[in-house]
Amino acid sequence: MNAALAARRVPRAVLRVLQGLGAVWTLPNTVAGLLLGVVGLAFGAHAHVRRRDLALVFHRWPWGPGGALTLGNVILHTGDSLDSPCMTYAHHAGRGDEAPILLADHERAHVFQYMVLGPLFLPLYLACGGISARNRFERAADRYARSGRDWWPW
Repeated sequence: MNAALAARRVPRAVLRVLQGLGAVWTLPNTVAGLLLGVVGLAFGAHAHVRRRDLALVFHRWPWGPGGALTLGNVILHTGDSLDSPCMTYAHHAGRGDEAPILLADHERAHVFQYMVLGPLFLPLYLACGGISARNRFERAADRYARSGRDWWPW
């Protein structure tokens, strides 16, 4: 193992504390996601916890153009499984022929971003271009989904 990789490893107990603090920091976003998810339950959505993604996922969420939306530690997903392939934003925008990624990996990156930025996430996300291939948050989430690292947008 090289020194740079070893330096990035965080003891499990410290990681859990940081994750807990991140979950508290993004709680306003999570509450918004929970409210939308609960409304979706009345229209056929169902929920389960995905520990790996640090999120509560509402599958078959009945609104939206398809795919998923992350709000804090909640993922609203219109399909049946986050473990399904999807195209990157750059691919959809015609900026290259990229291989499909897993939707779960992309959305997990957004959960991490929310846990660091908390209530600042949505204003920064919108200031960076909203849902588009230009948005640095989306590019970072796609990058993480391809490589398993580098989810930070800056």
